[in-house]
Amino acid sequence: MKKAYEILNNPFLNKGTAFTKEERKKFGLMGLLPPYVQTIEEQAEQAYGQFQKKSPLIEKRHFLMEIFNTNRTLFYYLFSQHVVEFMPIVYDPVIAESIENYSELFVNPQNAAFLSIDEPESMEETLKNAADGREIQLIVVTDAEGILGIGDWGTNGVDISVGKLMVYTAAAGINPESVLPVVLDVGTNRESLLNDPLYLGNRHNRIRGDRYYDFIDKFVQTVEKLFPKLYLHWEDFGRSNAANILNKYKENIATFNDDIQGTGIITLAGILGGLKISGEKLTNQKYMCFGAGTAGAGITRRIFDEMVQEGLSEEEAYKRFYMVDKQGLLFDDMDDLTPEQKPFARKRSEFPNADELTNLTAAVKAVHPTILVGTSTVPGTFTKEIVQEMASYKERPIIFPLSNPTKLAEATAQDLLEWTDGKALIATGIPYDPIEFKGITYEIGQANNALIYPGLGLGVLASEARILTDKMISAAAHSLGGIVDTSKPGAAVLPPVSKLTEFSETVALAVGKCALEEKLNKKPVDDIEKAIKALKWKAEYNEIKK
Repeated sequence: MKKAYEILNNPFLNKGTAFTKEERKKFGLMGLLPPYVQTIEEQAEQAYGQFQKKSPLIEKRHFLMEIFNTNRTLFYYLFSQHVVEFMPIVYDPVIAESIENYSELFVNPQNAAFLSIDEPESMEETLKNAADGREIQLIVVTDAEGILGIGDWGTNGVDISVGKLMVYTAAAGINPESVLPVVLDVGTNRESLLNDPLYLGNRHNRIRGDRYYDFIDKFVQTVEKLFPKLYLHWEDFGRSNAANILNKYKENIATFNDDIQGTGIITLAGILGGLKISGEKLTNQKYMCFGAGTAGAGITRRIFDEMVQEGLSEEEAYKRFYMVDKQGLLFDDMDDLTPEQKPFARKRSEFPNADELTNLTAAVKAVHPTILVGTSTVPGTFTKEIVQEMASYKERPIIFPLSNPTKLAEATAQDLLEWTDGKALIATGIPYDPIEFKGITYEIGQANNALIYPGLGLGVLASEARILTDKMISAAAHSLGGIVDTSKPGAAVLPPVSKLTEFSETVALAVGKCALEEKLNKKPVDDIEKAIKALKWKAEYNEIKK
C-alpha cells in the first residue's frame, strides 16, 4: 500500500477531494483533505469557474497545467468538456509562449524524460525512472530545433512533447499512464538561452554529425528494448535531421514524424475537401508551396504521392509541383537544396525569365498555381496582388496559409475571402471563428494536425502494426472526407475541432483496417472496432489497485 502522500502526489492516482470516506480510511488520508467528498463533476465545475477568471491566455494555461500536474483524471475530464476552448490554450498557439518561458517558470517535470547527449550512458536509467513501472506504448520525442514557428528552444521544447500527448489522450483516448514525453537535449544555438542564467538545458551549441546520429540510434534501440509495444512520434526536429531520422527507421518500427507526415496528411485532407466543394480532380491541379523546409517538403511529398496513387505517373506528377523558398522558385542547379527539395526543383530552361523568379509574387505569375500552401513563417506574404492574381485564372483557388502562431501567418482568412469575393477555399494554421461575408457564413477549416495524428496513433496501436505505411497515411486523409457537409454554402474544407473525438475514432478505424489488410499486425486482431474501443481510456475515477 502506498503511503498517503505518495498517492496525493501521484497525478495518475490522485483524486483530490473526490476520495471517498472508505478510500481515505484505507490509504491513510483521513484528515489530510477537507471533509466534504466531491464528485468529479463538482470538481470540474469548480475548476472551470476558476479557469474563466484567469487572464490572459497564458495564465489560463498555467492554471490548467497545475491541474494536469496534480490530477490527470480531472484534467482530462475537464478537457473533454471544453475541447474547442482548451485546444488553443493547451497546445498551439499559446504553448509557444509557455515554451519560451519554460526554464524561467519551471515547477514540475511532468513525468518527462530529459536525455542529455553529454550523458548517453544514463539513457536507459533515465527512461526507466521516467516510466516508473508504467507500460509505455506512446512516446513523443523532440530535440526542439524547429519548434512550431519559433525555432530552436533547447530543453524548453519538452513542453511540445507534453502538449502533443495531451491531445492524444483528449482526442483519441490514449491512456495517459501509457505515454512518455521525451526531450533529447543536444544543445541549442539560441544565444539568448546560452546566455540565460536561468536556462535549464545544456549550455553549448547543438551537436551535429555522427555523434548526434549515434545518440538518436541509441535512443531508438533503448526505447524499443524497454517498451516493445511502442509507437514512436518524432516532433519538431530541424530540417537537416528530420527526414534523415524518419527515413532510417520507418521501415523497421512503428514511427511517425508529425511535421513531415502529419502536416502532409491534414493538408491533403483539406485539399481533398476543397476539391469536393469545387468538383475538381486532384490530378488536374498545379501545386505550389511557399516555405520548403521540413513541413513544406513533407506536405509536397504527400500530395505528390496521392497524385501518383490517383493514376499519374511519377514523371507526370512532378510536372505539377513547384517549391518556393527564401531564394525564390527552387531550381535544380542550386547548390543548397536538401534531399527532400531536389526532386521538386525545376529546370531554368522552363522559364524565359527564370533569373527573375526570386520571390513568391513572380513565381505565382509565372506558374499560375491552383493550390498555394504556406509554411514559411513569414507573415503577410500572401499579398492582395498574389491572391487576386490566382483568382483571375482560377474560379475556386485553394489557398492555405498554414504558418502559426498567429503573428507568423502568411495571410488572414478575412483578407483571403475579401480579395477573392468569397471564392477562395481556405484552411489556416490557426483557429478562426465563422466569418460573415456578403450574407454567407464561412466556416474556416483549421489544418490542425490534431485532426489526424491522435486517430492515426490509436489505429496503429489497436492494430499492433509493425510499421506505418503510406497506404495507412492515405487512408487517414481520406477518412475525414465524409464528416463535412460540403454542399452547404461557406462549408469548411476540414471538420471542426469540436468533433475531435468523433473523427479521431473514424481515422483510427480507417488506419487499423488498412494495417490489417496489409497484414502488418504483430498479433491476430479479430475485430479492429473492438480493439479500438478496448484501448480507449475514459477520464473517470477508478479503484486504486496499486
